[in-house]
Parts: sequence; C-alpha cells; structure tokens
Amino acid sequence: MSTSIPETMRAVTIDRFGGPEVLQLREVPIPTPGPEEVLIRLDSAGIGVWDPAVREGELELGTAAGFPRIIGNDGGGTVAAVGESARRFKPGDRVYAFGPEGGFYAEYVAVKEEDVAPVPAGISAREAGALGADGITALRGLEDQLRLRAGESLMIFGASGGIGHIAVQLAKRMRARVLAVASGADGVELVRRLGADRAIDGHRDDVGQAAREFALQGLDAALVVAGAEGLDAALEHVKPGGRVAYPNGVEPEPRVPSDIALHRYEGAPEREAFERLNRWIGQGPFHVELGRTYRLEDAVAAHAHLGEHHVGKVAFEIRA
Repeated sequence: MSTSIPETMRAVTIDRFGGPEVLQLREVPIPTPGPEEVLIRLDSAGIGVWDPAVREGELELGTAAGFPRIIGNDGGGTVAAVGESARRFKPGDRVYAFGPEGGFYAEYVAVKEEDVAPVPAGISAREAGALGADGITALRGLEDQLRLRAGESLMIFGASGGIGHIAVQLAKRMRARVLAVASGADGVELVRRLGADRAIDGHRDDVGQAAREFALQGLDAALVVAGAEGLDAALEHVKPGGRVAYPNGVEPEPRVPSDIALHRYEGAPEREAFERLNRWIGQGPFHVELGRTYRLEDAVAAHAHLGEHHVGKVAFEIRA
C-alpha cells in the first residue's frame, strides 16, 4: 500500500449479535487489498434496511465469520490503492461499490474489483455512497426479472424508499408507465418529482382503485420493494400472465393469483450489472435521495431510527 495511507481507521464494529447497542466505534487496522481487490477511501456509505437483521444475526451476507466484524454493503469514495492483479482502477479514481462481504461502516474498505464501478456522470460522491446495493437491486428487478418493456404499465410498491425511488427513475428511462406507491406526503412528492406518471400514498389512498384507473386492462408488472397492508389486494390488479418481482428480505412476502408469474430474486453485484446501471444513469440527470445522514459515531442512533419514516436511503457521511 501507499505510504500516504495511514495504518488505522475508524470503523463501526460488532463483537456479538444484538440490538443497536452492539455497534461500537473503534480504531482498527486499515485492510490490505488482496490481489484482485480495490481499497476505497470512503466519503459515504449506505445504511441498508436489512442491516439490523445482519446486526442481529438473522441474516448472513457474504462469508464473514467471527468477531469483531464490520457490517455495511455499499459506499462510495476514492480509490486509495489496488491489489497487484487489479487492472480496472487506479488510485484517485472516483468509485462506488456494492460488496456482499460487508466492511463499509468504516473510513476504508477493501472490495473485489468486480464489485466496484466508476461513479457515473451527474452523481455526487455523497450520493454515490448510497447507490450500489439499491441501484443494482432495482436494476435486476426491472430488467432481469420483470424484463420490463417500453409502454408497459408498472406498479412500484415502496417507491419512495432506497430501492424504490431509484427504480422509478430507471423504469421511466425504460419508457414504462409508472404507478408509484409511496409512503407519506413527502414520499409522494419525491416520486412525482422523479417522473412517476401517478403517485399515491400507500398508507392513505386506495391502491386498488388507483391501479384500476391507471391500467384499465390490468397492470403488466409490479416491483415490490416493501411490504405493507393492502399489498396483496393491489397485486390482484396485475393482469393474467403479468409479472411480479421482489428482492429477498421483503416481508411479508407477496402473494399473487396463480396466473401471475412471481419472481423472488437476489440483488447480486457483478461488473456487467454495474455497467448496465451506469449506462441508464448516464442518459441524463439522476438523483439519489439521502433521507437521513449520520456520522460514524452516531451509528447506534442511526440503527435505532432506521425503522422510522423516511424517504430515500439512510447513509453515513464519513468525509465532507
């Protein structure tokens, strides 16, 4: 590694599974990148809605074992060093990453080169930290599972969350008609601003009626990125032969009529998916909504508040 890189860093670690109180800010050694890895000096890092389940030991991501460990799966910043076999990036490159092995609640993270991508034009370093996991998950749902086509009617359930508000923008670039089911007045305002053809509040409005009015012959497809009361009834308005997709972790799992194809999927990173995502984003202005931001030293509060209402994605701001 370069001599300009310090030996230690601040990181939020856990030494056992449990509630938010197990998150501890510590000084730990900076990881040395492996032969095919990239060391990233993080500016920001995402706080996933699934992170509490990882913290509690209910969800195992990657192959991490033992304690202490650093959780967190995405972030953005600047390449600080590269492994001896890494060829795609060089120190100083602005990048974002989605690493299933964790390690992002920290000032530096070592990530497989294939799980790293250049920050696309129009995205700030601050926004890039919250793009990786949610962007790839939204893309895989729309393109790989639903195989969304231009002109189709799509309902996005959970549209104002981290995955959902990115999915709204991607679906519009794919020239679909989007019914966005958001949360709260602020969520409705956000997805309208991002281009949804119709936006409703899933907690206050009649989703079934909105679906009927939006697609008289039935919805072609639905992407479900959040569970809530009224979801199953809303999915009854997907037309026979239509498609519904949802990423692992959505609770309760959607139920659909027998003539609807239901796809459960994993939002796994790989170079080809990052390249597709960057091509879509690069077509014009794109927005990553940071609903709330925290410092690393406020990790306990961040997790304690994660279940409260917010729009977009929650993130750590590690460097100004």
